[in-house]
Amino acid sequence: MSDMKTVVLTADWSPKPGFKLGPKDVDGKLTYLGSQVWRNPTLSLQQKPVPDIGPTQCLIEVKACGICGSDVHMAQADKDGYTWYPGLTAFPVTLGHEFAGVVVKAGNKAFNKRTGRSYEIGEPVCAEEMFWCSYCRPCADGHPNQCERLQEIGFSVDGAFAKYAVVDSRYLWSLKELEGRYQGDTLFMAGSLVEPTSVAYNALIECAGGIRPGDNAVILGGGPIGLAGVAIMKRSGAAKVVLVEPAESRAKLGVQLGADLVVDPTREDVAQKVLAYTGGLGAAMYLEATGLPDKVLPIIEDMIWFGKFVGAKVAIVARADTKTPTNGEVYQVRKAKIAGAQGHSGYGTFPRVISCMASGMDMTPLITKKIRLDEVPDHIKLLQTDKANCKITCMM
Repeated sequence: MSDMKTVVLTADWSPKPGFKLGPKDVDGKLTYLGSQVWRNPTLSLQQKPVPDIGPTQCLIEVKACGICGSDVHMAQADKDGYTWYPGLTAFPVTLGHEFAGVVVKAGNKAFNKRTGRSYEIGEPVCAEEMFWCSYCRPCADGHPNQCERLQEIGFSVDGAFAKYAVVDSRYLWSLKELEGRYQGDTLFMAGSLVEPTSVAYNALIECAGGIRPGDNAVILGGGPIGLAGVAIMKRSGAAKVVLVEPAESRAKLGVQLGADLVVDPTREDVAQKVLAYTGGLGAAMYLEATGLPDKVLPIIEDMIWFGKFVGAKVAIVARADTKTPTNGEVYQVRKAKIAGAQGHSGYGTFPRVISCMASGMDMTPLITKKIRLDEVPDHIKLLQTDKANCKITCMM
């Protein structure tokens, strides 16, 4: 195979004053605190050789790969030139982690969890973004998203804004179950949305503990993760799902995915509106998906404090390095809980999301624009300021 075109992000290693390498950081190469280290992020199209595979790996021909908010924030600089993204990063790296494609080559020890055998050439698949080791204590305790040797495709390992990507079979999931509902490009569009939908599923169901049918849920933030949260809560049996989102285009998507009410926080008092709509009860579940926790958590605390529901759960999924004061009295008196959520791996999240999609939870309305690989850098930059589109997906 010849070389392939890729979308690469580079940046300068320039730690902020006072930054100290952590035990998992690699000087000049990798850090778990990207916004404290990487400066002058730059996007470019580069030629790279098609990668080889090992015995347990598969070579995937990428068919669809979505632009994530993480891609946007990694490429976005603050006033001092530092990347916005606060998490694990190692540059230069080929971006892209929300993808689906077909297996074109499989190692002799690659294992297909669907069949119990090796992967067949041509099988449609998607992939986890978090490459957990399975050996460290968090992994052994069943917490792969907190792996101490974590690598992430598109963040610290070359990703899928490319013709081909290499993934160990342990992180792959077959999309065969979707073939009865989706065909052609639509199958791969749906498959590329398994990863972001699984992030919302992990936050709401696994980390925060889910809801009982008949409970209410409030989703704050109408980006792809928040909108996926709307669909998951409705499918979980929520009586009323409220989406808090100012953008009209995303509000319409929220209604399409199951929101019963959309509140514009720039025009309405969110707490008053939600409490009035729920008869003073409030919600059993709140999802912080805005990335503005300092602004959003006080609103959530008002809904918990003045609502009648006892034992509410707050899931924080959006990444932000902002320090947020919380009112402990609210959580103590109202028996409420905060759950932090990172990632999507483990707990059978991916196959359950795929099954939900196969049985009618259609997430493809999230994709509001399709582009080609050459257009990815410009659209990553566009999304730094233009929020008209929800999910822009590169079709190969």
